[in-house]
Amino acid sequence: MSSSALVGSISPPVRAYVAQLHTLVDQLLAPIAAVHADRLQCALGCTACCVDELTVFEVEADQLLAALGSDTGPASPEGACAWLDGSGACRAYAARPYVCRSQGLPLRWGAEAEAGPVEHRDICPLNEPGPPLESLSTDACWTLGPVEERLATAQRAAQTARGEPEDAPLRRVRLRDLLPAAPG
Repeated sequence: MSSSALVGSISPPVRAYVAQLHTLVDQLLAPIAAVHADRLQCALGCTACCVDELTVFEVEADQLLAALGSDTGPASPEGACAWLDGSGACRAYAARPYVCRSQGLPLRWGAEAEAGPVEHRDICPLNEPGPPLESLSTDACWTLGPVEERLATAQRAAQTARGEPEDAPLRRVRLRDLLPAAPG
């Protein structure tokens, strides 16, 4: 779906749900960021996590486009996130998608292994100095999974509202595809 067709295709209740979810994520991330304030290098101009080829569900792409309207400007040159401006600032910061909201912090997630469930942890390499990740309490890390499931539910609701089958694949959009190409 093109970015122009995407705008308006998400129902107001789903759009409101995603906005509320982003607000909740920000509230839940704040104490984790406070715990790690000394180790976090994330600041204006740090774009190590702002990579090209990030994708989001259409419901989050809609949030970006609705928040910024047609005043987005062209995509930044390929290689970094399309939404960065010339100084390394995010042009969509207030409406940034979930993946961008949790970047930089210690992350944890579960996976199945032969011996049973295992927990994995990771952090941006720029933020590694500090206590070893394995020594952190679970509440000092952001748990991946629950928010992604809620976003998937919102995406399913949006697709079903458009008359798509319940078992249709959940569509994602490249962030770069939401903006016009850079000139040249």
